[in-house]
Amino acid sequence: MIAEEDDLREDNDSDDGLFEHHRIIVDKGQGLVRIDKFLVDRLEKTSRSRIQNAQNAGFVKVNGVPVKSSYKIKPFDVITVEMPYPVREIELIPENIPIDILYEDEEVIVLNKAAGMVVHPGYGNYTGTLINALLYHLRQLPPGSADSRPGLVHRLDKNTTGVMVIAKTEESLTHLAKQFFDRTTERRYAALVWGDVEQDGTVTGHISRSPQDRKVFTVYPDGSQGKHAVTHYRVLERLGYVTLVECKLETGRTHQIRVHMKHIGHTLFGDTEYGGDQVLRGTTFAKYKQFVQNCFEVLPRQALHARTLGFMHPTRHTWMQFEVPLPGDMEEVLERWRRYRSAPNT
Repeated sequence: MIAEEDDLREDNDSDDGLFEHHRIIVDKGQGLVRIDKFLVDRLEKTSRSRIQNAQNAGFVKVNGVPVKSSYKIKPFDVITVEMPYPVREIELIPENIPIDILYEDEEVIVLNKAAGMVVHPGYGNYTGTLINALLYHLRQLPPGSADSRPGLVHRLDKNTTGVMVIAKTEESLTHLAKQFFDRTTERRYAALVWGDVEQDGTVTGHISRSPQDRKVFTVYPDGSQGKHAVTHYRVLERLGYVTLVECKLETGRTHQIRVHMKHIGHTLFGDTEYGGDQVLRGTTFAKYKQFVQNCFEVLPRQALHARTLGFMHPTRHTWMQFEVPLPGDMEEVLERWRRYRSAPNT
C-alpha cells in the first residue's frame, strides 16, 4: 500500500534549512513491518546508514515519540524523519585560507568566523568559503567533499562574525543537528542598533522573504506566512542615538536578528540590506553626519557578532560553551560612540 507523504524539504539560509524533513502518514491498508525497513523502501534516495544515524539520535518519531528500529508501523501512524542534507553534486576544492580555531577534537571544531567570509559554496560564491578552508585544514568532513555543506549544522551571514561549531564525523553531525533543531543550544549575539532601546523584550513574528525584494526578509506578525521566529533581547549599553544589545535566539531563521530588530524600529547599525547604513537617528548637523559616515567606513557591515555558543558535546555528552570578544571594527565604533556621547555640546 502507498503511504501519504509530505516532503518538507526546504533549502534556505536558516539553520533548519541545513537538514531535510519528511512526514509520512501510513496508509490504512499497510501491514505490520519494521520501521527501518519501511523507511529504506519509502525514502528511495536515502541510505540505510543515514536512517540509522537519524534513528539513533532520536530523529525518527512515530506520532511525536522517538522509536527504535524494531518498532512495527501500524495503519495511520504519523512518521516524521529529520536528517542532515545528503550529498550534493558540487566539487569542493580545499583552499589554504586562515581560520581562527578556538577548540578542536576528534568530533568537533569550534571557530571564530571572520567578517566577509561566506560559510558554504553557493551561487556566486564557489570558492573562498569557510568550507573550502575547513577542507584544507581537516582534509575531510562528513558526509564527503561532494557535499556543498559538509559538517555544517548552523550558519552565520557573510558579514556576521563570531563563534561556530562544525561536525567532523557523521555521527556528530546528526547529534549536533538534533540539538539545533530541538533548540537546546545556547546562542547569544551582540548587536549595535539604531535608537535608544527603552527596555528588554522579546520579538515574536513569522519571517519570510519580502514580496518587494526577494533578497531580504520581513516579519508577518499575524503568522499568515513564513516560519515562526523568536528573539529575546536585552540592553547592554546605551549610547544615545545607538544601543548595544544582546540577542538570544530561540529559533534560527535567515537574517532573524536583523529582521526582528528592524521590525521593532531598531535596525542594525551599518546593515546595508535593511537600511542601517543611513543616518536613522540623531541631529541634522553636518558634523554629526560626518561622524556617522566615518563609523560606517570603520564598520562597513552590519554590527552583529555571534558572541556565545553553548552545546552538548555529541559523544562525551558534556556541556561546552564558548565566548569570543567583539571584533576590532565593532569595538572601535563603540569607542567612537562613547567618546561622541561624552563630548560636550553633542
